[in-house]
Amino acid sequence: MAGGWNDCTTSWEMTLPEMTLPPLSSRTILTTRVDGTSYGDACDRIQQWATAGESCYVVAANVHVIMTAYRDHAYQQVLADAVLVTPDGMPLVWGLRSLGLEGQTRVYGPDLMLAWCDRASQVGLPIYLYGGSPAVLETLQRQLPDTYPGLIIAGAYAPPFRPLSPEEEAADVARIMASGARVVFVGLGCPKQEFWMARQRGRLPVVMIGVGAAFAFHSGTVSQAPRWMMQLGLEWLYRFSQEPGRLWRRYVINNPAFVLLFGWQWLGERLGFKKPIL
Repeated sequence: MAGGWNDCTTSWEMTLPEMTLPPLSSRTILTTRVDGTSYGDACDRIQQWATAGESCYVVAANVHVIMTAYRDHAYQQVLADAVLVTPDGMPLVWGLRSLGLEGQTRVYGPDLMLAWCDRASQVGLPIYLYGGSPAVLETLQRQLPDTYPGLIIAGAYAPPFRPLSPEEEAADVARIMASGARVVFVGLGCPKQEFWMARQRGRLPVVMIGVGAAFAFHSGTVSQAPRWMMQLGLEWLYRFSQEPGRLWRRYVINNPAFVLLFGWQWLGERLGFKKPIL
């Protein structure tokens, strides 16, 4: 697939001191910074941060993430503190292109997970899986090393589907610390996973990557939309058809609201307003 995750292999041979990465080009969509990046660029940055033991997190932003941040100041601050915010959905890709990042492609959370597994299997940086269910994690721990020989899965844990006590969260952090993982995939869903990663920044010397439903997709528990639907920005329609009861509010309310609000922003910038009309 053009612009797909497997372009992450472009710089495996580079050692850390040789990797001089350019500054990110970013744009604000509604109230959220979204970064211009690619799978290869994102993997390069994650490799640098993980090798250096940085405590930071990556957000894969789609319309749901942007609209949640638009309404919730605390969540907006969480996104602002992320070291990288990728354009996970095609509407954000189109938005970035319309704001001047003409070559921008999608950097989709589930594909970024596979891209990093591919890279990690080559450079020997252990990963950790946090989220999902025990059955899903068991499947991933069996399948991922088969697909990416050399991949080190340092550990996996499925927390309860409820708010954790401070003691439970501290135990999870201690478990991840003891594993020796350098990158943690967090599959708790939006906005729970972003708040969790923000709380662990400074506590865990790892790169945390929020990947949403990636665990369910890659374990085969939930089917993904066909690639042609993704490329046309119709993934929401496929997912809505699969889980209408759970997702109707996200797509029936959020999507039209995003189109309206971003349309005002785009028009305001074209007319020369200093701030978007929101």
